[in-house]
Amino acid sequence: MRMCDIIRKKRDGGVLSDAEIKWFIKGVKEGSVPDYQISALCMAIYFRGMNIEETTALTLAIRDSGKVLDFSEINGLRVDKHSTGGVGDKTSLVVAPIVASLGVKVAKMSGRGLGHTGGTIDKLEAIPGFCTDIPLDEFKKIVNRVGIAIVGQSEDLAPADGKLYSLRDVTSTVDSMPLIVSSIMGKKLAADDDCIVLDVKTGSGAFMKTLDGSRELAHQMVEIGKRAGKRMCALITDMDRPLGYAIGNSLEVIEAIETLKGNGPADLTELCITLASRMLFLAEKGTLAECEANVKRVIENGEALNTFANMVEAQGGEKSWILDSSKFPKAKYSYTVKAERSGYISSVDTEGYGTSSLLLGAGRNTAEDTIDSAAGIILIKKNGDFVEEGEAIAELFAEKEEYFENAKNKLLASTVIGSTPPCSVPLVLDIVE
Repeated sequence: MRMCDIIRKKRDGGVLSDAEIKWFIKGVKEGSVPDYQISALCMAIYFRGMNIEETTALTLAIRDSGKVLDFSEINGLRVDKHSTGGVGDKTSLVVAPIVASLGVKVAKMSGRGLGHTGGTIDKLEAIPGFCTDIPLDEFKKIVNRVGIAIVGQSEDLAPADGKLYSLRDVTSTVDSMPLIVSSIMGKKLAADDDCIVLDVKTGSGAFMKTLDGSRELAHQMVEIGKRAGKRMCALITDMDRPLGYAIGNSLEVIEAIETLKGNGPADLTELCITLASRMLFLAEKGTLAECEANVKRVIENGEALNTFANMVEAQGGEKSWILDSSKFPKAKYSYTVKAERSGYISSVDTEGYGTSSLLLGAGRNTAEDTIDSAAGIILIKKNGDFVEEGEAIAELFAEKEEYFENAKNKLLASTVIGSTPPCSVPLVLDIVE
């Protein structure tokens, strides 16, 4: 085969064969295909697209470019939840312990945050001693013993995707549906889970800004997962507002703990109950109504919180901090953001809120940036709330006072205050099964 022939074929609208796609990904992994030809094919895919068979072949080739995990030593069904990324999205910290406390194993590999979205691993590392890099054998033992373990994604998983993404990022081909789908699902399918529930975010704080685009993404990921033999479900959820009131790593861990205690924000609690119920339903733990009742039960009786605390202890973290979240250190400085006019918060640019948190030190622009775990935002008012001019709408937290001016300006610029309340929008916009 010749790479220029494959590029030409896709450029002219042709359908690539499984063999051509496998040969291409093998060349990406081994370095035999130069960057300029990889970029050229990505651009051809961006403009010409791929059908579901091509996208499936690309996904499986990316999966097979590295280590495909074997979790057969883990006893029982294994279920995972993946979010496409949002602001204030700490659902994994709540949902995974709930599901594990009800007898379904959660062997979860999560990522770090980059840009305006937070990462589960960054949040967990706000807990002192918590280790997200443990040997695979120990990881599986913890899952068998505790029911759950959460670690960082291994570099051995789907290595071709890392190369592809780095080139997509600098050639403006990131937002190509088949390239997005194959990137997400290639890594997901490299882990040996039986059931996968996807949380596809849509709106101003999400990667997919439109509901139609989010639906298409969800349908393709569910279809490819099913073709790979997985039980699949996708929820399309609103990210035109931050989830919960906390944005920032230790702040979000504290809010997750409160949610596991039954004291969480209404929107975060609703979504976590829905996600956990769907995960249990896929694992055949009862009807949806029965699964939801059991989810609420383990929140009320404290079993879910204890499971989270036991996981933290098993991975070297301070269990006592989970049982008493007041131990988390506070940022050195705080600043109150006040409304500049009276009215209803009619809409927010959620990505702008994430950027405001990043400006406080809670996120990273590059993989090498250091995160301040205590930095971030606690929202006081959210979409639909009425505010008076001069009333507090958010509290900012940072290690340096000079961070506040830019973060405040970004948050205020991202907040629209109008004379009438906004229309109510459901948190879960659609479900793809």
